[in-house]
Amino acid sequence: MIELEVPGLGTLALEHLLLDLNGTIALDGQVLPGVADRLARLWPHQSIHLLSADTLGRASETAANLGVDLVKVRAGAESSGKREFVERLGASQVVAIGNGANDAGMLDAATLGIAVIGGEGLALASLTAADVVVASIQDALDLLLNPERLVATLRR
Repeated sequence: MIELEVPGLGTLALEHLLLDLNGTIALDGQVLPGVADRLARLWPHQSIHLLSADTLGRASETAANLGVDLVKVRAGAESSGKREFVERLGASQVVAIGNGANDAGMLDAATLGIAVIGGEGLALASLTAADVVVASIQDALDLLLNPERLVATLRR
């Protein structure tokens, strides 16, 4: 678990990391550089779940290669499926990272939502649902590896 005290916000106890696949940790089906290493360093501190409708048919292989749990959501109902998974885990313990319009629900429901502006861009719905916006997935994961950065951004 990653625990941080944020002045004006309280204590965040982040037990679960939820990641969107395409557009967030991967571009055109290829995991972006530096993601695997960062996830390996986060794994001892958080349970890591990859959420995907498996549009490109590579989600199982990607999750296995990264050593993370795959949660398949129903195609056409990605937004509600991702949000429901956050709620099932206990939203107060979840950090979610995504970029697409279908990620907005999980970003909003999670106690900490991080939106990524990547190669696919960032959907406006996810921008407004997120607590923090970063330029890349590497930046997002680095926030979790260096939680004092999150405190600096979120303190009130």
